[in-house]
Amino acid sequence: MNHTEVIKKLFLLFCTAWFGLFFSQESYSQYYEVRHQYENMEENDVKALPYIQLYINKAKKERKYEKLVQGYKDGVFYAFLDEQKLKYADSMIWAADLSHDKDLITTAHIDKGVIYYYNYKKYQLALNEYLKAYEYSKNTRNEYLKYQNLYHIGVVKSYLGYYDEAAELFGKCLTYYREKSKSNLHPNEIYNNKKGYFNSLHQLIICYRHSGKNKEMNEAIEKGLSEVGDSRDYAQEKAYFLMSKGISEYEDKHYELALSDLNQSLPSIVKSRDFARLSVNYFFIGKSYLSLKDTKKSIGYFKKIDSIFNKHQFLLPELRENYEILIDYSKKHKDQAQQLYYTGQLLKADSIMSKDFSYLSPKIHKDYDTKTLLEEKNKLQKINYLVTVIIILLIIWAIGLIMLFNKKQKKAKIIRQQYILLEEKFVKEQQIPEETPVVHMEEKRTHLNGTKVEELLRKLKLFEDKKGFTQKGLTISKLALQLGTNSNYLSQVINEYKGGNFNKYLSQLRINYITNLLFEDRKYLKYNIETLAKECGIASRQNFSDLFYEINGIRPTDFIKNRMQEIEDKE
Repeated sequence: MNHTEVIKKLFLLFCTAWFGLFFSQESYSQYYEVRHQYENMEENDVKALPYIQLYINKAKKERKYEKLVQGYKDGVFYAFLDEQKLKYADSMIWAADLSHDKDLITTAHIDKGVIYYYNYKKYQLALNEYLKAYEYSKNTRNEYLKYQNLYHIGVVKSYLGYYDEAAELFGKCLTYYREKSKSNLHPNEIYNNKKGYFNSLHQLIICYRHSGKNKEMNEAIEKGLSEVGDSRDYAQEKAYFLMSKGISEYEDKHYELALSDLNQSLPSIVKSRDFARLSVNYFFIGKSYLSLKDTKKSIGYFKKIDSIFNKHQFLLPELRENYEILIDYSKKHKDQAQQLYYTGQLLKADSIMSKDFSYLSPKIHKDYDTKTLLEEKNKLQKINYLVTVIIILLIIWAIGLIMLFNKKQKKAKIIRQQYILLEEKFVKEQQIPEETPVVHMEEKRTHLNGTKVEELLRKLKLFEDKKGFTQKGLTISKLALQLGTNSNYLSQVINEYKGGNFNKYLSQLRINYITNLLFEDRKYLKYNIETLAKECGIASRQNFSDLFYEINGIRPTDFIKNRMQEIEDKE
């Protein structure tokens, strides 16, 4: 392939990549353009649905499952009819499953659970979805999803009357959402986290009320009203706080104030289509009128609750009293037909609640609480195992350190003993006067000339006195030349009269010389090993260290350390 062909291929590759990037960006731009047409519409506004369908069709065609999930999620938000919301939620789960993305699957099951809970108040079906979401979210890094599901588990616990357990979950959610709502996230994420914060606070207020923690409840209500302000974005949350305030005022027997706050909260709660909280609002408005002796008005509100129950077949446990009041009212007015009707309604409500509790209570304990405890147990076991391993490793490390310390101590003791022996040897040598060697020819080889040997030994003595051995690169040939003899004769004399061969003789002179310097002059103690080696004529640091150890029985570094310590002790 020539140079021109290479350039052409690179150009084509570049163009392909560029067009791919361009069309990919254009495709995402088209998604944005379609979504931009409806994303600012209000919840439940069906005018958004045609645009959403375009969005969904495009995502389906391109098999972009993340976008498809988003399209169905938008359908859940903007559809008006509950059945339509549920249909979009089922499609959302279908698309999420195709994506194999656990976070998307978690989101889809949570959203379907919310429809069952919020739009239908079918706690059994809602809990099933939350538990599925819990399984998928175990290993997710998306903390928002974890706390979103935790919040809904808390709602089920609150409904079942496990107020302390629910309050603990809502407390965790509050901490998480509060921190996130103050961080540098996208405005939409800030909005979602603030919603999560206010809803968690409202649920915590409900737990406080049923647990009789009135002080904590009132503080939380004031906190909620103060923080929510008059923002239209959080009108529904403000209505919940006002309703809670009205209930608190009713319980404090401030009936007029209670009616004012309950009625003020009513429009937003009606608009939100939260029929469960609407029933609670009607109940406390009715109770307030009843306490003010306005029975006619109060009964009107209690009947409204019955209408909601007929439509949705759901009643919160705290509203059971509603039918007891209506039964007593019918009995008092001798209306047997109404008395029989409301008695039947109460039995039906009890049956529904009984089914809910018999299903929800064991399931939430078995499938959530027990699993959570087992997971915590496994975590603790892993931690305990890790701690055990660490302790074992620390023990081994400590034993190793002790052994190493003992070894070092033993070695230091041996080094110290060797240093003392060397020092004693040095002191003895200093005390014994040096004598000129006398040659006893009868003890030596007969072929050596006695006169020549004496002369060569005197020359060697002069060589030693003048420190000739410190010459670098000194060989037996060079020394023989310097002494006016031949290397063979010199080698024989050294072997006979110096206790070893030339190399041993030279090494002994050099090491004794440097050892004496280290004993006599402390400045040499500051020299490094390379300098000391050069000082006595040895070229290699390693060779010097090995010879020093061989002759003196101690390494030069250990000798210097002991010598310096000895000097310091004397001073």
